[in-house]
Amino acid sequence: MSGAKNAALPILFSTLLGGKLEIGNVPALRDIRTALSLLGHLGIHAISLPGGNAPSVALDPVVESPDVWTGHFRFSEVDESSYEAPYDLVRTMRASILCLGPLLARRKRARVSLPGGCLIGARPVDMHLNAFVRMGANISIDHGYIDANTNGLVGCDIHLPYPTVTGTENILMAAVLAQGTTCIFNAAQEPEVTDLALSLKARGARIDGIGTSSIRIEGVSALSAGTHKVMWDRIEAGTFLLAGALLGEPLTVHGFDSDLLVSLMVALSEMGASFESHGHSVTVRRISSPRGTTIRTEPYPGFPTDMQAQILPLMAIANGSSTVVETVFENRFTHVMEMNRMGARIDIHGSRAFVRGGSVLEGASVMASDLRASAGLVLAGLVANGETVIQRVYHIDRGYERIERKLESLGARIKRVREEAVT
Repeated sequence: MSGAKNAALPILFSTLLGGKLEIGNVPALRDIRTALSLLGHLGIHAISLPGGNAPSVALDPVVESPDVWTGHFRFSEVDESSYEAPYDLVRTMRASILCLGPLLARRKRARVSLPGGCLIGARPVDMHLNAFVRMGANISIDHGYIDANTNGLVGCDIHLPYPTVTGTENILMAAVLAQGTTCIFNAAQEPEVTDLALSLKARGARIDGIGTSSIRIEGVSALSAGTHKVMWDRIEAGTFLLAGALLGEPLTVHGFDSDLLVSLMVALSEMGASFESHGHSVTVRRISSPRGTTIRTEPYPGFPTDMQAQILPLMAIANGSSTVVETVFENRFTHVMEMNRMGARIDIHGSRAFVRGGSVLEGASVMASDLRASAGLVLAGLVANGETVIQRVYHIDRGYERIERKLESLGARIKRVREEAVT
């Protein structure tokens, strides 16, 4: 497995807090390149360090080829004057909002374009902004930009109405350099939040309650130099476990902590899967006669919303009916219409997807609408009869590192082709 995108991005943006930082296990993804470009615009100098069979010279991290990507970077702050994250660099990635907290804490000023990204729901930033106002920031929204400034953030108690992951991360980073103590209640407990907190602690941040719903941060005047290795990607691991449940004879997923995917493995067990765990590897075999089940997406440690698109193909071919209840995002069933074009029988009623099992999936030309939807369509294509062509695969490059190469190495008949050739 590759490094986790959802852990790497906030850790990359934490470089805006100052101090030198070396980060390892950074995945070669479209969103990572976007973040590196944005950090360069904001005065953060990054060099890619040699590693493995890579060349023994530093490379430009924004343009270097995936074939020589080392995943190991050194960051330093060379310009503190820039505070604007422009629309052109933010529009493709929701996580860009994570530069707001560090900029306010370190440079006392931030002008950040309202972010773009996948069309899976509103994902409002109100909780971020309300927290920063409580900490002493002045904030206005003008022509699509968040304009914020402060004379210095001051710690306080923040009660989140919902355990938002990016909200928790943004407040956490801002609180590290705030004066006094900040307590975040109802904080997100996702492992990626924990990874960010551990990377900050390695640089001298004072954080208690890591991994719990109540995080206490005592502000420091500055962060020191440090090193951190990004955690492995549990969502990528879950996607490959589902590939194994669909087709594996057997399939072993290496390089992740199975404790972080208990909810998925429980759901797959209910559908007939069995697992063998050994260290940081898990082996799963194809489920010869999968059974239907019900899942409900929830914040960690519940079933990840980032896995519901990938489990739908297995539900579609299973014996009996299945139900998916989506509680995190209000618009995360855009992939269902495409899967139904392949022969799945899925009905959407509000936040619920009802799957009539026993379908025989057939290859078709389909359109990816977001990152995880594209992974779900890849899995559907692998198990479908005939050829499936997936358009807009740039979505999948935002969160999966060369997924077609990994699947091809397992025996999948999958190739990336130029869109003009498909046309």
